[in-house]
Amino acid sequence: MKVLMLNGSPHKEGVCALALSLFASVLEEEGVESEILEVGDKDIRGCMACSFCWKENRCVTNDLVNIAGEKLKESDGLVLASPVYFASANGTLISFLDRLFYSTSAIDKRMKVGCSLVSCRRGGASATFDELNKYFTISEMPIVSSRYWNSIHGNTREEALKDEEGLITIRQLARNMAFMMKCIRERKEKEGLPKKEESIHTNFIR
Repeated sequence: MKVLMLNGSPHKEGVCALALSLFASVLEEEGVESEILEVGDKDIRGCMACSFCWKENRCVTNDLVNIAGEKLKESDGLVLASPVYFASANGTLISFLDRLFYSTSAIDKRMKVGCSLVSCRRGGASATFDELNKYFTISEMPIVSSRYWNSIHGNTREEALKDEEGLITIRQLARNMAFMMKCIRERKEKEGLPKKEESIHTNFIR
């Protein structure tokens, strides 16, 4: 099994990187492969709503978004990590996710397991956590939870390593994700995915 992990922090050795590294080590113990893509330090433009991806199944701007889309196709789970900026996720990561989820509409994301984790100095973690989870809920992706909100606190790696509760939360989150993915795969192999109804887009017009 495979998990794609996106680091939304511009600091490759920051707190988000620490959290993802810990997460990946637990997944490895559980027999699950993972790959981390650095997103936060890239020059990522926002979605232009050009509808190119509806025809070509890829974004018109050929950058890391399209690479991530191919990796997502082969993944059983997706992890999003972001620092808190004004009680919100990193703007680069949000632009990336808008384009990634829109341009991969042809990929069946149902039952791919998703989870987000957030780093902050003090506040804004739960708002950012909720913001990231909305990408999963609109895509029929089950969200894995831990024993507390998926956040770790500290300005630096050294400070974050002292957040023992945060470290436990991340380790348990990784174990729960591995368990959920294995359960879904077993059921999927026996019965397939849930029945999918044809989409209807309701537009309210006078």
